[in-house]
Amino acid sequence: MRATSWNGSRRALIEDCLMLETLIPHLRASARLLALIALNALGAVIVLGMGLWRRLGGSSAATPAIVQWWFRRVTPILGLRMRVEGQQAKSALIIANHISWLDIPVLGALGPVGFLSKAEIRQWPLIGWMAAQIGTLFITRGGNQTADLIERIETRMREQRPVVIFAEGTTSDGRQLRGFYPRLLAAGQQPGVDVQPVAIRYGTNAEPDLNAPFIDDDTLVESLWRVLCQPKTEAQVHFLAPIVGADLDRRTLATLCERQIADALEVPIVARATAKRRGPEVTTP
Repeated sequence: MRATSWNGSRRALIEDCLMLETLIPHLRASARLLALIALNALGAVIVLGMGLWRRLGGSSAATPAIVQWWFRRVTPILGLRMRVEGQQAKSALIIANHISWLDIPVLGALGPVGFLSKAEIRQWPLIGWMAAQIGTLFITRGGNQTADLIERIETRMREQRPVVIFAEGTTSDGRQLRGFYPRLLAAGQQPGVDVQPVAIRYGTNAEPDLNAPFIDDDTLVESLWRVLCQPKTEAQVHFLAPIVGADLDRRTLATLCERQIADALEVPIVARATAKRRGPEVTTP
């Protein structure tokens, strides 16, 4: 009788432990989500203040530093732990591989950078508005905007504000690199402008983090919840040596960047049509 009672109690205890083990990640995610909502609300207030300041004739010189400050608060809430190799160039066109929306807070926390994004993001509630207010450059898919974008990118870099281009044009799972689109690398061919390849990885080469990639039919909500449930998400960022793009045509420049990033990540380069990716493109150079 005692044995039966003990076995029943032990089984109940095991079930409670398993339930708690399942529940803890969701409790963690819920707490982080509340913190993220609060930080976004603060961000919206800051962006409103910055917009008002500009309308009154104030300078926008502090905008990059404020944006970096905000990203540095976002990354710990997301559970991101970053390991960095190399050093970001002060003024360069940054060409990076693209795995997830996480790439944006990761790079944004490491330096005062601007981003090139697809035009559709500008229509997203709150996020699109905030992105526009902090100076994100938008590109219309299939649009003939190259000359105008190159001019705006050059202006940013003259202001010591590096611009990030995810040259694969979409996200992949990080276990391969898609061939880069060379068109917008024309901005890196201007005299005095350096191009800096940057390699991003989540997890390690031996054990990639399969929860980080934002691919296939993933939704932003599903991806965010996966990340928030994890105790931590390890991001490795390798700033490679800058390249003098003025000496190269843009196709050669794109090929050189993709090879250096692929070598740093120890992954193969695959054709754009065959890489495992998310449907909607993030940027379309």
